[in-house]
Amino acid sequence: MNQTPAQNNIALVDDDQNILASVSMALEAEGFKVTTYTDGEEGLKGITASPPDLAVLDIKMPRMDGMEVLSRLREKSSLPVIFLTSKDDEIDEVLGLRMGADDYITKPFSQRLLIERIRSLLRREAIRKDVAAGGPEDEKARIDRGDLILDDSRHLCAWKQRPVDLTVTEYLLVKALAQRPGHVKNRDQLIDMAYGENIYVDDRTIDSHVKRIRKKFRVIDPEFSQIETLYGVGYRYKED
Repeated sequence: MNQTPAQNNIALVDDDQNILASVSMALEAEGFKVTTYTDGEEGLKGITASPPDLAVLDIKMPRMDGMEVLSRLREKSSLPVIFLTSKDDEIDEVLGLRMGADDYITKPFSQRLLIERIRSLLRREAIRKDVAAGGPEDEKARIDRGDLILDDSRHLCAWKQRPVDLTVTEYLLVKALAQRPGHVKNRDQLIDMAYGENIYVDDRTIDSHVKRIRKKFRVIDPEFSQIETLYGVGYRYKED
């Protein structure tokens, strides 16, 4: 059995006690530490007070639904989030991804699939405390584009030597554009690079992500304009 390091803490928020019990057992058997919450309001308080490494949120819950929890989290956190949705919740899935969820799984779901999605997100998510943190630089894992630094080994993004706190999906979108400055990426290409081929999202989801990415960069640099929109075509990273 592949054990997950003890520091991988998962928050599981769902009003279905059967899901909480069965998924918790499966995750703990794989070496995760799991904290469960039975509604969105309780989940938000717990996650805020003691941030996990990743959160799994049901969309439809009493007191506060998963959408509202995600919205509140995204005000201050880039915590990786996976949504649990019902088969008839396609609209919610799309809205959730636009709001900044990193993935979703449709109920009923395979616990093995959920575990693999969690592992995948955790592999791509790294500690981003500051630009100087971490071990020796791996030049092959690093992209330098003028004031932009992307470091895959630490999943770190920095602009003008200041860290930019991106979600996993946002990081992958910036990387997809910055790898080939001046080359246009259409929305379908960006969707494949950020989500893979197994998740359906519409064009407006990418537009929402780009808008949020620009906003984060402009907190550091109000003049940030490196990500250009080519209307009707896609996006490109401006050449220096």
